[in-house]
Amino acid sequence: QVQLVESGGGLGKAGDSLRISCVNSGRTFSTYGMGWFRQDPGNEREFVAAVHWIVGITYYADSVKGRFTISRDRAKNTLYLQNNSLNPEDTAVYSCAALLRAKSLVSADMYDYWGQGTQVTVSS
Repeated sequence: QVQLVESGGGLGKAGDSLRISCVNSGRTFSTYGMGWFRQDPGNEREFVAAVHWIVGITYYADSVKGRFTISRDRAKNTLYLQNNSLNPEDTAVYSCAALLRAKSLVSADMYDYWGQGTQVTVSS
């Protein structure tokens, strides 16, 4: 069983920096990859970024390239998402997800486990 717990969300202003975290407990030895997705009211869940857990290869949505950085600390079983220049369009609930088998890391439907999500709200 895998349990994912996010933290670090909150309120910010345009231009602020923010880092959110996701701790992965349970079957961490079998994790193939982890990703971040976001969703705001009225919109579908959107892929943000993902990382291959062992190799470290990263993937980003075109809309966030250059502004978000995904990273992981394998010793701490923790996934991070850093944004150094928030804008109001980044307002959403950010959720981390874990994928146990070799499948597409950019497709939400492929993921096996999800966290509860953390709210990020950015004002102009």
